[in-house]
Amino acid sequence: MFGYISLNKGELKIKDYETYHAFYCGLCRNLKESYGRSGQATLTFDMTFLTILLTSLYELPSQERMERCILHPIKKHHAIENSATSYCSAMNLLLAYHNLMDDWMDEKKVEKLILANQLKKHYKDVELLYERQAKAVRKYIKDLHRCEREQEADLDKVAGHTGRLLGEIFAWKNDMWAPYLKKIGFYMGKYIYLMDAFEDRKKDQEQNQYNPWLLQDESHNNEEYCHMILRMMMAECAKEFEFLPIIENIEILRNVLYSGVWYQYMRVINGKEQERKLKC
Repeated sequence: MFGYISLNKGELKIKDYETYHAFYCGLCRNLKESYGRSGQATLTFDMTFLTILLTSLYELPSQERMERCILHPIKKHHAIENSATSYCSAMNLLLAYHNLMDDWMDEKKVEKLILANQLKKHYKDVELLYERQAKAVRKYIKDLHRCEREQEADLDKVAGHTGRLLGEIFAWKNDMWAPYLKKIGFYMGKYIYLMDAFEDRKKDQEQNQYNPWLLQDESHNNEEYCHMILRMMMAECAKEFEFLPIIENIEILRNVLYSGVWYQYMRVINGKEQERKLKC
């Protein structure tokens, strides 16, 4: 489900893109160091965005280094890491494990179950370390399965479960910024769920899988209506973001919120293959 919250590279200055890429590489490195290559394989754009958001909001001191990796074995590249990187790495694992198990339950993809089993021990460790967030994941799974059983057609209700989940994950600390971060995560989570479900309509219909868009009448099951709903979600998300006193990396974050998400949307609408990994 996740992976829609990326940037629009064409609209970003070179130096800002290099900074974004350094955060991406830092998160990738942290996933590998903390959870092995299986954990590294779960890397998403969404947690890269959250890493930059938390780093910028809390003005965190960061470690910057030049690294080689399996994708770039010859030329070193810039990587940025800090305490937010470690947190987002853990949250990436929580979400990835859930997504893998969800794919296994829905479509019986054996490769998803194998990867989930490889991550299970790390998942349990993260559950103990971040009890609030892990509880939100478990509740989300329970609520979503109930919606599936009941064939819930209310888009706002169904998407709200993903929103509340991501809200808990975005709220890193219990402080004055938590309410804003929860709202940013809430509306972004709803956007992600609705966008993913809209993209999967044809596949879910063919496989007789639950999808709330398929339960809408014709006037609400179309691109125009979907775009209107998604615009509302991201408008609320951006409004909460602008309340935060962020200066550093502001152009990167605004690129994602105001342009990047719509770049991904147009790729879906135009029927192009989704890019789930950053092209370097």
